[in-house]
Amino acid sequence: MVLVAITGASGVDLAVILLQQLKKNGLKTELVITKVAEKIINIETDYKVSDIIELSDKYYDVDDLTAGPASGSYKNNIMVVIPCSMKTLAAISNGYADNLITRAADVIIKERRKLILVVRESPFSAIHLENMLKLSRLGVIIAPPIPSYYIKPKNIKELNDYFIGRILDHIGIDSGIKRWGDK
Repeated sequence: MVLVAITGASGVDLAVILLQQLKKNGLKTELVITKVAEKIINIETDYKVSDIIELSDKYYDVDDLTAGPASGSYKNNIMVVIPCSMKTLAAISNGYADNLITRAADVIIKERRKLILVVRESPFSAIHLENMLKLSRLGVIIAPPIPSYYIKPKNIKELNDYFIGRILDHIGIDSGIKRWGDK
């Protein structure tokens, strides 16, 4: 089971590709979307929020702190926040669990499970970097969607698919992406 959280940062397409790939590979997914992310979905994509929700097996309201992922006894071993806003990064970094995403991330960290943050901002400020460093030292995977040019991408879709392949690597799924040194 993978908990996918979409926050109010640019890059919602990455979350959609991840959800599609997880479904294709037979993994169950749970989903949480912030209110700002709902607005970004309408601005950046042709998807309806309901289209994205349908890609998951279970959907939770971001304000439902009684949902399963808010508890350490809930069996969820992997969480991906994609895209992860700097607001969400700061909240997670400082243990400010004011919604289901930040509470679930807090649980994942305290239970020493896998948390992947696809942080979206450029350039990073010293505050952003300090928050990322703090979380990295706790074992959180910080994965900004930085292009890999050695794959010689022909378009944005190829860059996005490759990046999601790298995230799938961390989840334990071999997506068959081109590796460094592959011909």
